[in-house]
Amino acid sequence: MLGDDRTRLAERLGDLRVGRRTTIVAGLSGSSIPALGLLGRSPALVERRRDLTSGARSGEVTTSSAVIWSRGIRPSRLMVRLHSEGRHRRVVRGPWTDERADFTARVHLTDLAPGRPYDAEVWFETPDGERSAPLPLTFATAPVHAAAQSIVWSGDTCGQGWGIDRARGGLTTYRTMLGLRPDLFVHVGDTIYADEPMSESVLLDDGTTWRNELTEDVMVVSETLDQLRGRHRYPLRDDNVRAFYAAVPTVAMWDDHETCNNWWPGETIDDERYGERRADVLAIRGRRAWQEYQPVPVRRLAPAGGDGFVGRRLYRKVPRGQHLDLFCLDMRSWRGPNPDTNPAVGRTTAGLLGRDQEEWLVRGLRSSTATWKAICADLPLSAPTNRVTDLDGYANKDDGPPIGREPELARVLSALKRYGVRNVIWLTGDVHYTAAYRYTPERAAFTDFDPFWEFVSGPVAASPFWLKDGELDQTFGPEVVFSQGEAEIGRLDVAPRPTNQYFGQLDIAASGLLTVRLYDGAGTVVWERDLEPG
Repeated sequence: MLGDDRTRLAERLGDLRVGRRTTIVAGLSGSSIPALGLLGRSPALVERRRDLTSGARSGEVTTSSAVIWSRGIRPSRLMVRLHSEGRHRRVVRGPWTDERADFTARVHLTDLAPGRPYDAEVWFETPDGERSAPLPLTFATAPVHAAAQSIVWSGDTCGQGWGIDRARGGLTTYRTMLGLRPDLFVHVGDTIYADEPMSESVLLDDGTTWRNELTEDVMVVSETLDQLRGRHRYPLRDDNVRAFYAAVPTVAMWDDHETCNNWWPGETIDDERYGERRADVLAIRGRRAWQEYQPVPVRRLAPAGGDGFVGRRLYRKVPRGQHLDLFCLDMRSWRGPNPDTNPAVGRTTAGLLGRDQEEWLVRGLRSSTATWKAICADLPLSAPTNRVTDLDGYANKDDGPPIGREPELARVLSALKRYGVRNVIWLTGDVHYTAAYRYTPERAAFTDFDPFWEFVSGPVAASPFWLKDGELDQTFGPEVVFSQGEAEIGRLDVAPRPTNQYFGQLDIAASGLLTVRLYDGAGTVVWERDLEPG
């Protein structure tokens, strides 16, 4: 299938432009970065000795740039060959990698032509010329002109102990999303579940048995850097996941389960399974493993042997051309303590974003000229957690004026109204169901904002939940236009099925008309709405 897709893409490829500003990110601890080489044709190479086991991915694809990622199997150099119109062939010599980065590496390509499909081959080459088998990869840069594009989003991969059951087809929602041939996938967090071990088998209510494919790293809570890396390797064992990533670029976000459930900076984790209880230490390791394994731009990692991490901030804007800008938030790194946001504590102001990120978001939305501005958030706006003593998001089950974390959101919404920012939507996940919420000041306790939509979708491979009617926090006046899920929130024993997994789609026409669709994992559209830009 991928070979046929590559042939069709090659027939449509435009001019390839890889300029002098192309950068390479090795992900090696304290390593120097080799220079970039652009060659007219590849040199003679020794025949391959081993296949790559983690596939190849593209990510962070904008109008002019893309990140290419893969993982080798021994100390070697990442190599990428790009094709244009089947005639021009150039090889990008990427960074060297070894066990210090768990053999992962990436190339950050800039100065690509906008609105162009690209066809690539990815392999690793050792110093003596031994090479792995080239893996095919396709992606397309976003158009700068008025053109159609399609984005899908979801979150929560391999949660609640549900892993890869090959007899059930593996992680099949990824296969369903691939069938739509989207231009981009936004993973809105919980790319792994480091804190939830898997068992070999689970007896289900229907009398059948779920059988997880196990590795050593998924059978215990993940504390060490190597264990966390193993968690990220695990989904890449699935054929559906590798095929999806080879054809669809990713914008990856992180949330709590890349480290530990509902963690906050400065927390001491009260869980006897952990030897290391300091959330900050676990989060540094979790962030490093996440950035090693996700196709995101990273400048450099900490020195070998250290726990520290030096890299770019995780919140960022991903420009997708005339009709769409994505604003991807980091609601984990800068938050205040969860217990402080309990309404019983009082009117605290422990937000989720921190002042710098809050100001960046408002400033970016004000300056955006895109028709639609999509705020991608790893936590929903009004769906509360199941414990008021551990409030992980904005919602706190108090329907009155903003308190706890809510003043932060109130300031953002007020600023958008004050500056006349239009066509802002929120894309969220985390709660393991799908929904469309319409926010209006007429329904709200806090009224200083313009109406907007929030679209929720997930999980992609985890237990399904569902919020009961009337349980949304009403501070900002959400109306449940649509909601679908299966089990009560907090229940972890419901196995994933195609009909209880969810993802969403933004389908933007060349005219700017936005069609929002919510799907189940079988590919059935469960809700749809057209939105005209204002």
